[in-house]
Amino acid sequence: MTSTREVVRAYHEARFRGDVPAAAALIGAEFSFRSPFVSSADPTGHLAGIESLVSVVTGIDLISELYGESEATLVYDLHTATPAGTQRTAEHFKLDPDGRISAIMLIFDAAPWQPMASLIT
Repeated sequence: MTSTREVVRAYHEARFRGDVPAAAALIGAEFSFRSPFVSSADPTGHLAGIESLVSVVTGIDLISELYGESEATLVYDLHTATPAGTQRTAEHFKLDPDGRISAIMLIFDAAPWQPMASLIT
């Protein structure tokens, strides 16, 4: 059995290197994603945005990792090549009984991204 930490860290690392198949392998069939700009009720909709995200990311500094039996929270600074610059981000994950990610809630200050909102949604 894979631990919550192993699943969440593997997803986090796959996503930010743009490895969509590796990220997809860690997401369950029942899945939801919410952020200030985007919501998705399935893995396909969520994963479709990874490549555009990765194209503007210049670095990530992980600040904190908190793990429970079937949930986790990561806090990190996301450095971007956009006018938004560095974005402090919190991301909460829930895992299903099979150990796959069933929900992600992304939390960040959306104000710096407002001028670019039409490109994000």
